[in-house]
Amino acid sequence: MRTIAVLNQKGGVGKTTTVANTAAALAAMGSKVVAIDLDPQAHLTIHLGIEPQAIKSGSYGVLINEAKFEQEILLARLNLWLLPANIDLVGAESELVSVVGRETILREAIQPVQDKFDYCFIDCAPSLGLLTLNALAAAQEVLIPLQPHFLALQGFGKLLQTIELVNKRINPVLKVEGILLCMFDSRASLPHEVKADIEKFLNSARGTNSAWAGAQILPTSIRRNIKLAEAPSYGKTIFEYEPTCHGAEDYKKVAEFIRDGGPALCGAEQEQPAIKVESMLQGPGEAPQ
Repeated sequence: MRTIAVLNQKGGVGKTTTVANTAAALAAMGSKVVAIDLDPQAHLTIHLGIEPQAIKSGSYGVLINEAKFEQEILLARLNLWLLPANIDLVGAESELVSVVGRETILREAIQPVQDKFDYCFIDCAPSLGLLTLNALAAAQEVLIPLQPHFLALQGFGKLLQTIELVNKRINPVLKVEGILLCMFDSRASLPHEVKADIEKFLNSARGTNSAWAGAQILPTSIRRNIKLAEAPSYGKTIFEYEPTCHGAEDYKKVAEFIRDGGPALCGAEQEQPAIKVESMLQGPGEAPQ
């Protein structure tokens, strides 16, 4: 199971949108995917049409009460499971302060399901606290959604420092695999300038032993698209809400890139399985056997 933490300490950059739609796209392509909501705001849970108030345990129970991961996940769509969150997660960091091994609770919790899923996506809270630390300890890869604005770069270095620290002290397999530029406006010059600056920074790390030495900007950027902002209010992924819009096109390409490098990386068009909206409309169920 590939475990990917989608992380940025800045809010509103597209973390939840990226997790929900990339996970849904991979699930529709036939992969077994589990998504973990580690944000007390429970935006991923809401995005997938589940009311946080109806969740009795979820990710809070797994972290605090040693609830079994496979018993807390819900079948949100065909091939797509969710470990939901609710407001109880707000108190998790303070409750875990005195717990021995508090940084690796999530890693230990998902260990029994390693062979049951192809992908695990973790939607991290917009902070660098203990919840995010648990995500980084559990993941092998980090995907960083980033707005191509000057101010967005200010916290980028701090984020990479945190990942590097976790890589050296807690999780030696953790690597930054990709930077996903979100809300990208190709008509403006600033996004292209920011992209060039990031590429220059990443190129300077090639051949080093840093956690981002192999990172790259994904060949697909997420274009500005109002439909992506509207879909969560209906509890739908972009493929269910508006499957022909730019947002759906872009996230399908992101899923392809994660799955097999994608046409843009391979340099040739490949025939890809179609995303069928009707196959994604499934009710809650149990974990795969």
